[in-house]
Amino acid sequence: MGLVAKRVSDKRILKLIRGFLTAGVLADGLVSPTEEGTPQGGPLSPLLSNLMLDVLDKELEKRGHRFVRYADDCNIYVRSQRAGERVMAGIEQYLAKRLKLKVNKAKSAVAKPSIRKFLGFSFTSGKQPRRRIAPQAIDRFKAKIRELTRRTGGRSLSQVAKELSCYLIGWRAYFGFCDDLDQWIRRRLRAIAWKQWRRGRTRFAELRRCGCRPGLGGANRRQSPRPLAAQQQPPLAIAPPTAFFVSLRLATLAPKRVA
Repeated sequence: MGLVAKRVSDKRILKLIRGFLTAGVLADGLVSPTEEGTPQGGPLSPLLSNLMLDVLDKELEKRGHRFVRYADDCNIYVRSQRAGERVMAGIEQYLAKRLKLKVNKAKSAVAKPSIRKFLGFSFTSGKQPRRRIAPQAIDRFKAKIRELTRRTGGRSLSQVAKELSCYLIGWRAYFGFCDDLDQWIRRRLRAIAWKQWRRGRTRFAELRRCGCRPGLGGANRRQSPRPLAAQQQPPLAIAPPTAFFVSLRLATLAPKRVA
């Protein structure tokens, strides 16, 4: 509150902020007092973290460090592992004495940029590193897609596509386009179609309707009954085609649609 008061002179705003901080927490029907911290997910947390950590920014600039910070997430870039350990120890000590803050040991480490992530992104290794989506973010994405494209629950492909699009639009707005993931999603949806076709005759008819000729790499009634195994075979690598998913208004992660 002292740091806020240096920037804000309106006592009504100061009173409002203090009210947020001391409002208490409702858990299991009981209100408990709050002695530290801000409401989880509230707009006050990033505001106050920027006010407090502005002091840290100036200290890092004073020391000549290269760094990037977003709210309470900060990366400092140095030339070696030894330098990183020395800088981290110094910053931990500075935060504890100057701002009375503790560094989260579980989320903090000294490591290469290709290993660590920042806001869902990391860098490739090599002489000319490039930005990439962090592997941890990809793993979370795939786990969510597997949940949305599970082959149980009695949902039609159009229902699955609708639920999937809501998630994909938000993910694409943050991370951007990724053609490889788009192809992986279509494979998941083709596996759903394969299971829903169920019978051999239906599968054969649907493959023909999608444009697969009888002699095209095993487009026949003896296709593997397992959805993911069958999907790896040539006909199901293209059937249903991308145009079919476009007709379902499925959001895409590819910059350009591939027929």
